[in-house]
Amino acid sequence: MESIESAGVDAQHSVRVFSSAARWLTEQVGQEIRRETGMWQIHYEMLSWLAEAPEGQLGLTKLARRMGISTSRLSHLVDRTREHGWVVRVPDPLNRRIVLARLTGAGRDALRAAAPLQLACVRSSFLDRLTPAQVEQLREISEALIGPVDHHDEGGSANSEYTERSA
Repeated sequence: MESIESAGVDAQHSVRVFSSAARWLTEQVGQEIRRETGMWQIHYEMLSWLAEAPEGQLGLTKLARRMGISTSRLSHLVDRTREHGWVVRVPDPLNRRIVLARLTGAGRDALRAAAPLQLACVRSSFLDRLTPAQVEQLREISEALIGPVDHHDEGGSANSEYTERSA
């Protein structure tokens, strides 16, 4: 029987390895996308979430939750992408206290331009190194950590043209 102390050390090591792998992947993909398109990886992720959402828009709180970041950080990201003309802030027509981020035509164009490169980077740095079973396990582990991200809520489509490119 394994001692609690060694189990704790093994768990801590697993967390460090996972954290390093996640950071490494983000850096690998992010640097390539930034070098080729001028877009930061986190901006690509935000635009992708918006593209998958109904009418290309989400409330800032919901978008922050999907991205796993604070609403404050998301607000700064929205401001940066607004400077590029990729998103606009609009009031929710059903609840004026809620602010929505809406993808613009320029944002869709930027996302379309970056999507093939992003997918190639993710494949070469990540997906090609894992079996389909490992990819499924990764999704299950990620959902256990952050909860399921339902592409179908609010009428969104999991079959968006961006979903397949950014998977």
